[in-house]
Amino acid sequence: MTFDDDVAAQDLSTEEEAITYEAGKTQLTIINQPEASLEETELKVLLELTGSGENEDRSPVDIVMVLDISGSMKEENRIGKLKIAMQFLIQKLSPIDRLSVVTFSTGSERLFQLRQITNDSQLEIIEKVNGLSAGGWTNMFDGLKTGVQVLKDRRFNRGRLGAIILMSDGDQTDRFGDARQVPVGIFAVHTFGFGSDAKPEVLKEIAEKSNGGTFSNVRDVNDLTKAFSQCLGGLLTVVVKDLNLTVTQFKDESTIKDVSAGNYPKTANDSSVTVSFGELYNSEVRLAMAYILLPKADEEKDPDVIKVAYNYSSGKGKQFKAPPVTANVNRRRTATVKEIPRLILEENRLRALNSVKEARVLADNSELERAKNVVDEAKNTLERVKVDDPTELIKTLIYELQQISDFMTTKDVYEKKGRSYAMSFETSHERQRYAARGDMDKVRSFATPRMNAYLDQAKKFDTDPSTPPPTEKEDLTKDPKPPIIEQPPAEPPFFITIFNQVLKFLDDLLKFITGHVELVGTKDDPPATRRTWIGRSRKADISLQQRGTHAERERRASGRARERNSRLDWRVQWSRMRGSWAGEEA
Repeated sequence: MTFDDDVAAQDLSTEEEAITYEAGKTQLTIINQPEASLEETELKVLLELTGSGENEDRSPVDIVMVLDISGSMKEENRIGKLKIAMQFLIQKLSPIDRLSVVTFSTGSERLFQLRQITNDSQLEIIEKVNGLSAGGWTNMFDGLKTGVQVLKDRRFNRGRLGAIILMSDGDQTDRFGDARQVPVGIFAVHTFGFGSDAKPEVLKEIAEKSNGGTFSNVRDVNDLTKAFSQCLGGLLTVVVKDLNLTVTQFKDESTIKDVSAGNYPKTANDSSVTVSFGELYNSEVRLAMAYILLPKADEEKDPDVIKVAYNYSSGKGKQFKAPPVTANVNRRRTATVKEIPRLILEENRLRALNSVKEARVLADNSELERAKNVVDEAKNTLERVKVDDPTELIKTLIYELQQISDFMTTKDVYEKKGRSYAMSFETSHERQRYAARGDMDKVRSFATPRMNAYLDQAKKFDTDPSTPPPTEKEDLTKDPKPPIIEQPPAEPPFFITIFNQVLKFLDDLLKFITGHVELVGTKDDPPATRRTWIGRSRKADISLQQRGTHAERERRASGRARERNSRLDWRVQWSRMRGSWAGEEA
């Protein structure tokens, strides 16, 4: 079955388009120790890419909701909570977006094709969602396969972002197939484990195999609207797509040992490493830690050690390639090591992530005591960190490690709470992207300003679903304005560069022939204002004693003047020709 009946999204706005900043979508920051010793040493270089654009210039989004309506959704009124969460999501989309809903139980069904969000379609979609009822098995394989097919078969996909939101409250029924084997292609799949019975292993693996997807652990059934709002707050602020970061070493000055960037795809050759980050939300940050080996140096010097470049396409599809920049280090006999807060924070974040991954493996093997000790040791290490931390990263990490430690007290608690929480923690920190888990008011790592706003809106909507949430137009008026990052001047086309080089060569040649005279006026101007001597002809280097008598010198001077004026005419013509060509070129 094919699903090529998607409805094109028409531009319903009548207002003038907002100004866009094609060069201001991403900002690169390089952080490293300024000095290193002359001995062979490892240098850590932190590369930070920040999404910085206008949300009104975001990518239009095609979202396919893949929803579990199996029999277990009757418990705790989960199906009712799902309907409220869906109402919030539907009302937050704008006319440039499209939505389709796929449900799965024993089989799968597409409720409607990708439809543009208008006032009329919102009401129709909400009516269809409110008519859902729970029953049957959990054929997640067929549900995800259908959802992916809806996006693949789109006729209208140019410049549009495709994403899947998959929600399930239990384990998949094995006889239907393994959803982890469904190829999801280039699309992000954001998965949500709903309720205490959800099995996180499958959902986490599906998300991590996709392009930028995350796994959220929604243990409390009353939190689904808030969890959906955080995912939506990201999808509706995508300002960068296809973001790639390339790090290149300098021969004889450095060797790249590794570039740590979570579980994003990496490619490498003999001299460089490229990380593919995919989409970037507005105000979202991507970090890459480059581990550089500096060879032993015989003398003090200030070499460039790595070259960093990145490229992306904007929300509207325009391509941008940033000019490369370099990271420098001062090689000194006695190097001064400075305390750099941003480096310290990232090192501790990565250390905490690795500790949680190690502890989860131990806990999965029923070694709960050892697992708990690993987490507690990591928490104690963080408590000793004293550094400027404006984002309260360390405070949040300590809180989360304590949560994970508490969930490892018994096997039953770990099975119900610990594993899913730890997996959501891992996917969030591997992706460097917000994933809902636990107390969403306390855990805000990687949350963006729009996510924070949507969290408050979701709370109010859960209290009173009859009151619509703010529209996107209203959201835009409250968004913080990002700084404008100016685009470096573009390099001229190759043929213009060659043409200018030829002109310069001819100009230099003419200067040499005419005695190195540079005009500042015309031939009719007084000599003092007409030309400036910037060199001497070969004849001018002959001493006066070698030029004969006074009369002979005057005769020679008169002849040289006539000759010089003749050459001056050529010089004037040449300058005018150059001015004419330059005007045509401009």
